[in-house]
Amino acid sequence: MEYAGKVIETVKHIRETRLSRLRPLNEFFDHHRLSRPSDMNEATSRITYNTRHFSGNYGVVVAVLSVYALLTNPFLLIAIAVIVGGFAAVQRFGADPLQVGEHVITQKGLYGVLVVVGLVLFWIAAPLSILFWLVGSSTMLIFGHAALIEPGVESEYAPVEEV
Repeated sequence: MEYAGKVIETVKHIRETRLSRLRPLNEFFDHHRLSRPSDMNEATSRITYNTRHFSGNYGVVVAVLSVYALLTNPFLLIAIAVIVGGFAAVQRFGADPLQVGEHVITQKGLYGVLVVVGLVLFWIAAPLSILFWLVGSSTMLIFGHAALIEPGVESEYAPVEEV
């Protein structure tokens, strides 16, 4: 019960802090403000401003890409399920040592087997390739969007608001 309360509090905190920064979709996808930056300085200033301005939207983009990456690699989902389920099963049923023939299997031994099995499953599922794909695709999408969207009129007054 206490764990569920912590999860609910965490979700409320995320909703209040991160999701409050979401900009409307018509502002995020405003094709009237699309233009190619004239030079690298303008691109850098656009990226700097837009990454702060659209930070909530970019977080959603990363989350959607993460879910997509997990759903397109079913073996990774299976590996995660086996590891999480295995830890839950060992925690619940493996507290007492188990006598099998001449061998005594302890909770520590079960965790050791689970770690070895988990490492083999993760080696086959290649989560690092998904991580690198996620970093690369997120970076390209976010920086591309941030560089191509012209900041609004409010960007001229942003330094005044921060003071």
